[in-house]
Order: sequence, then C-alpha cells, then structure tokens
Amino acid sequence: MKTIVSFLFSFLLLMIACKGQSIKKPKTKPKIVNSKSTRAENASILDKEFVISGLNDKSHKVWVYLPPNYDTTSKKFPVIYMHDAQNLFDIETAAYGKEWSVDETLNELYKNTGKGFIVVGIENGGDKRIEEYTPWTHQKYGGGKGAIYVAFLVNELKPFIDKNYRTKTKAKHTAIIGSSLGGLISFYGGLKYPDVFGKIGALSTSFWFSNNVYAFAKQNGNQKKTKLYLLIGSDEGNTMLPDTEKMEKLLLNTGFPRENIKTRIVPKGQHNETFWSAEFLDTITYLYKL
Repeated sequence: MKTIVSFLFSFLLLMIACKGQSIKKPKTKPKIVNSKSTRAENASILDKEFVISGLNDKSHKVWVYLPPNYDTTSKKFPVIYMHDAQNLFDIETAAYGKEWSVDETLNELYKNTGKGFIVVGIENGGDKRIEEYTPWTHQKYGGGKGAIYVAFLVNELKPFIDKNYRTKTKAKHTAIIGSSLGGLISFYGGLKYPDVFGKIGALSTSFWFSNNVYAFAKQNGNQKKTKLYLLIGSDEGNTMLPDTEKMEKLLLNTGFPRENIKTRIVPKGQHNETFWSAEFLDTITYLYKL
C-alpha cells in the first residue's frame, strides 16, 4: 500500500511540474547599465545573430521587447516586427541621437490598459541598409535586395520567434512597421505576404525611391483583410506628402477597403525619430483597435 501511495504522489508531482513548463526564451545579452543606455529591462538583444543568405555578409542583431507581464502569465501576445532596431529602444545605439522609445511607450500602454505586445526589431546592416530595405533599384542609390530581406522575415525569423516565444501567430495579430525606407519595406512586405502580416505601419514612406512601387501596389493592393496606417509630416520634403496621397488613392482604386486604411498628415511633422516616436502609439492604436 505504501508503495502505491508513494508512486501516486511522485506521479502527481511530475504532472504538476510538466504543467508549469513554458516555452524557453532564447538567451539574451544582459542590459548594459550605464549613464547613456535608455533601454528598459524588458528589451533585450538575442545572443543569436542572423546572416541573411543571398543578402550580404552582414550579421544582424535582433532585439526582442516582451510585455511587462510576459513571465507572470501563460498568455500569448501579438507581435510587431520592426526595422532599424538600433533606433527603437536605446539612445546609446541610436544612429542620430534620438530613439523611438518603443519600450517606454508600450510599458506605459500596458500600465494604463493591460494590453501587451511582443516587438521584434531587426538591426539594419549599416552601409547596406539601402539594399536591405528596397525591393527595387535606384539609378543613383542602388539597392534592390529587399525581397530577400522580407523572405528572411517570413521564412526564418518569424518561425524562430513563434517557436521560442508565446506568440499569436495569425496575420491578424502580426504587424510590420517601419519608417522612411523602413516604411517602404514594411509596405512591400505587408502587401507581398498578407497571410503573414495583417497589419502595416508605413511611416514617412520613401515611395520616391522607385516608381515600381505603384505598379506593385496596383497588382497587390486589393487586400480585404489587411490594415494599413500611412503617416506623413508636412515638413518632410516636397514629394513625400503628394506621394503618400497618391498611394492612398491608388490603393482605394484597387479595392483596398476605405475602413482598413488611415492616412495621418501631421502639420510640421519632420523626417526623424522624434516624429516617429511621437506617432508610434497612434500607429498601433489604429492597427490594433486599442
């Protein structure tokens, strides 16, 4: 009898232990605490770096922001994929002395609403940034390897994130957001892979880079489920605003639902991280109906 009781007790402990298991997070580099760093404790850089086959020889670091309650719940979370990760979380790594403050913004959002997101930020390749974020070439600036970069996000990085984190994997929970050329590659990626990215944040998008973007949008713009947020500032240059308005009109003519697209024009808005930081909350508020 004692043997049976002992066996049942051991079995019960084993079941409890198994039930408490969750997906293990990949190792991350610890936060460097110094006077310059501004990243929050829940934004980290993965130990694993990615070399994108066929793109260039650059090794890409990936940052992951986790919601404040990630370790205290078994919930799954929507995921936002973003570019130029150097500029998203930390003034210490920001290229132009300004950052988006994505971690602070989302931490405050969670505090106020209980809404949480996972953000995956991919660092750009420095002097290779143009080729990474442009699906087409420019006579002066080159580029044109953006399709390879986006395929990496879809076929390698997203499956890695979904395997190692508690994510809501469907397109309706997955956003791709960027600015400038990052806006261009987000626009392209979202329309190219609507079954993967159901939400697009195209901020201050460099539609000027190639006229091919209009033919692409005409061919791929009839998306009934995709949500698109277009942001533009009035002080971003002579062509930025009319290009954005032209793109909105083209998409609507292709059949893109009026209720699924928002174009926000901000007076005095300029082409910089300060502007995009200030507008980030409005971007995800629209995309996720917060």
